[in-house]
Amino acid sequence: MRDVGAVILAAGGSSRLGQPKQLLVFRGEKLITRTVRAATEANCAPVIVVAGEIAEAIRGELRSTSAIVVENQHWQRGPGTSIRRGLEQLSRNSVSAVVLLACDQPFVETPIVAELIAAWEKTGKAIVASSYANTLGVPALFDRSCFAELTALPKCAGAKSLILSRRDDVAAIDFEQGRIDIDTPEDLAGLTN
Repeated sequence: MRDVGAVILAAGGSSRLGQPKQLLVFRGEKLITRTVRAATEANCAPVIVVAGEIAEAIRGELRSTSAIVVENQHWQRGPGTSIRRGLEQLSRNSVSAVVLLACDQPFVETPIVAELIAAWEKTGKAIVASSYANTLGVPALFDRSCFAELTALPKCAGAKSLILSRRDDVAAIDFEQGRIDIDTPEDLAGLTN
């Protein structure tokens, strides 16, 4: 198996939710801890967590893990800034690919991350994305050949724009629960344990 790192996007301000979604508890774990565990147990290394205004709280939560927490001073400008910050940190390591994860998808588990890596190794595609709700998105794996395009994303753009623009280079895995993310109080209320 080739070296695969992970970048977890956890810098959002959770303004619509009214509380830090990164620290919400689901199935006995905080969302950020669940996402770090999934990446770590799938043998991603290093695991980079990009945090924003609650960086210190996230550092405290992840103190007992091997995750590296980096702060994105420009998180309010959009997800492209967090992707760039995570890849800047990751580039200090020799990795062949990165799994990009969002901390607000509560059903991301180790087997999903492992399946992304296995599909990449099997297909040789530059991108392996999750398929849900008739679209493709994160969690997704990007081969090193995509790193320059990821770091060049507009500030307000997420990785989905790259996935959809390079559709011929994308393998997909089924992850229907990937459609569930926590952005609003209604999302939280509708979350079943």
